[in-house]
Amino acid sequence: MINIVIFGPPGAGKGTQSIRLKEKFGLVHISTGDVFRALDPESDLAKLAKSYSDKGNLVPDDITINILESEVAKHPNEDGVIYDGFPRTEAQAEALDKFLKTKGTSITIALALEVKEDELRERLKNRAIDSGRPDDADPAIIQNRIDVYKQQTAPVADYYKAQNKYIGVNGIGSIEDIFERLCDAVQAHA
Repeated sequence: MINIVIFGPPGAGKGTQSIRLKEKFGLVHISTGDVFRALDPESDLAKLAKSYSDKGNLVPDDITINILESEVAKHPNEDGVIYDGFPRTEAQAEALDKFLKTKGTSITIALALEVKEDELRERLKNRAIDSGRPDDADPAIIQNRIDVYKQQTAPVADYYKAQNKYIGVNGIGSIEDIFERLCDAVQAHA
């Protein structure tokens, strides 16, 4: 079983690359952002999640972890999972390890897409237009999301470095070039 964490700042290309990795390696792709956006917009959970994400903040750990566990439970017989945008905090990484241990598995590799801030801002502005993501259109929200990433998610790298599972991948270049770098990293560590 291959379990991949793919993380990086907003606009790094996690979703784009996760879909490609899913197809290449036959894995389930779970994006917490997609899961939150797919919730019934009238549900209390969706309203709560939206109240955080509209400001560029992370949804609290306990809510995110419960949703992730329910998503994983929908795919009990798969060859592995790509966790896209999760974990976003060290507490989430610890909870994921504990959860996977109950399933008799663990994270295989943590891939971090490394992209400079000016490139992220440009990508997010384009995504707001191309994908209709209003949260990507406001420069103040974009900056807050980048800042939240640096403060809360970037430290997750140290968590996976301590386990010798972290691989930083250059997230600049063509989609295909980045994909090849990611595939090389997966194949070297799977």
